Amino acid sequence: MKNLEFLSTVSAEEFKAEKGVSKLDIFLNETSGKCFFKFGAKTGAVTSKYLDEDEPLDKPVVSEVMDEEGNKFYLLHNEHASNVTKMGSI
Repeated sequence: MKNLEFLSTVSAEEFKAEKGVSKLDIFLNETSGKCFFKFGAKTGAVTSKYLDEDEPLDKPVVSEVMDEEGNKFYLLHNEHASNVTKMGSI
């Protein structure tokens, strides 16, 4: 996944509260080697760096992103992975 446009980002806790779920389950697709997460009956993508032992999800956030074809989806990743850091809210 390259050239993603980040539309919005919230903490994993905020995302769970917004979606009314208590947890985000992460799965590995054995065929593709890619991870995805489930929240209720819906799914989202997980950063490819999740499988890298040097970069655990220690500051998890969920971003709504749009790819080059205009497809929107959720991406679970570390806060710093999008090269932006939330500085606060007013």
